[in-house]
Amino acid sequence: MTNDPLVDVLEHTVPPAAELVATDAESREVVSTNIARATTILAMGNIASRILGFAKEILLSNYFGAGRLVDAFQIAITVPQDLFDLMINGHVNSALVPVLSEYAAKDKHELWRLVSALFGLVLLATSGFVLALELLAPVVITLYRGANTGAWAFESAFQTFVPRGTPFLFRAEGISLEAFNLTVELLRLTAPAVIFQSLFAVASGLLYALKRFTWPAFAAALFNGTIVATMVMLAPVIGIQRAAIGFLLGAILQLLLQFGGLRDARLNIQIGQMLKHPGVRRIGKLYVPVMVSLILDMFIRLFSYNLASQAGDGNIAYMNWATSLREFPLGLVGTAISIAILPTLARQALHPEALQDFKDTLGHGIRLALVLIIPATVGMFVVAGPLIGLVFERGLFTANDTYVTSIVLRLYLVGIPFAAVDLLLIFAFYAWKDTLTPALIGVVSLACYVVIALMLRQTYGFLSLMVADSLKHVIHMTISLILLRRRFGKLGSQRLPITLLKVALATTVMALITYALVISAKLLWPVEGLTQRAILVIFPSIMGAATYFILASLLRLNEFTLFIQSMRRKIRR
Repeated sequence: MTNDPLVDVLEHTVPPAAELVATDAESREVVSTNIARATTILAMGNIASRILGFAKEILLSNYFGAGRLVDAFQIAITVPQDLFDLMINGHVNSALVPVLSEYAAKDKHELWRLVSALFGLVLLATSGFVLALELLAPVVITLYRGANTGAWAFESAFQTFVPRGTPFLFRAEGISLEAFNLTVELLRLTAPAVIFQSLFAVASGLLYALKRFTWPAFAAALFNGTIVATMVMLAPVIGIQRAAIGFLLGAILQLLLQFGGLRDARLNIQIGQMLKHPGVRRIGKLYVPVMVSLILDMFIRLFSYNLASQAGDGNIAYMNWATSLREFPLGLVGTAISIAILPTLARQALHPEALQDFKDTLGHGIRLALVLIIPATVGMFVVAGPLIGLVFERGLFTANDTYVTSIVLRLYLVGIPFAAVDLLLIFAFYAWKDTLTPALIGVVSLACYVVIALMLRQTYGFLSLMVADSLKHVIHMTISLILLRRRFGKLGSQRLPITLLKVALATTVMALITYALVISAKLLWPVEGLTQRAILVIFPSIMGAATYFILASLLRLNEFTLFIQSMRRKIRR
């Protein structure tokens, strides 16, 4: 731990790399082995979670298609997720892990006292919020989806306080009364999950602080797996409600799983002592900058869902399915770069005289992001239609749903490379104890998002949200880069232009070959079943990846070569 809490936050953002710091008594080989082992465990959990998450989306599309049922469920799980993110989830990496790590190293007795206080505080606060959600569910759904005329008395109350004839902001003509009431019903089923998710966040933060990674690593997989199992087992009995029940059961089970790693915990929850522990106040102070960004994200999601709902049923489902696919490459690349780069940036920022080292590390991270995310994004762009058909097109998910979702996905993908680079630039500001600049840039980019979406709405409908999202990432990254250059000067000889040129050349050839193979496969194997769909995706993808690998080696893209070598070493271990 340093004397600067923000640096401690950054150095604990990725627990495996940040917490396994070598002491004088530890050899480099032992530390490297521990880091590789922890990283592998978390990666396995991440992959398992994403596979089961895809299975969940496949079942939703198969059982219910794109329509009001899935839209209602997505809103019903988004509301508690937003509340969970705002109240506690943002604490885990930014505040809980660094503070709990310090107590774990110094005084286990005080650690148990602090965790007991946190459990009590979280239990009390989330119970109050859940009660409010249950009582005010129609109000909350109106904010997210808009209210169909006659759905309930909110519009009448609105007209009481403003001149008659004033347009009602949250009316959505595309929402039926049945869809509105169903969303309210599902929210009342999913709302209690906030309690168990929040307690899970505290438990997982404690396990990270104790360097016990296995239990939290596979929690998300258990969560998604529970939803999948519940939907399958209750299929003959109830409708979309079974997905909401699975969401609640998954939240309970992932919490219970964490106690397998906390058998030695000495917890004694005392409601009256919750706010008296100094660790609670420290965590609260560390969380303030994170809360601002989460509030902004919550409002922009509210705006997006409301706009999508007004354009008709099914749009939120399209957005969610496309998002689940676009997050796969961004999540994996972002995780790899974070583990390798971000803790190093935080340490180098402690020594202003080593500014060039900081620039070199940031430059390496940007090059690595470009080398990995651009081909991954372009490859998914090329095979978007066949990929969505393979994953989702069965049951009530029609060919038209595949077509619309592929358009949504491709519009989202345009902004992914900018988002990956922007992540590094944001953490470069954080490393220098500057959280205000990224927050202000975020306000500007979100304002641009709203303006662009509204300007394009009449022409492109709900697709304006995807265009605005991609442009938002472009704007945020551009402003961040300009301000970083003004503060620290040019990055120096980082070979960014030549790296980008090489990546563009290799990616272009890869994309052309992949596209040609997709077209050829359609002609040779007409799409008639699952096997043909799999061939249409897997064969062109493998050949495209091999093409990029060969060209990257010939063009001497060093970052790509080092990444492959690192992956080979981890696999051998």
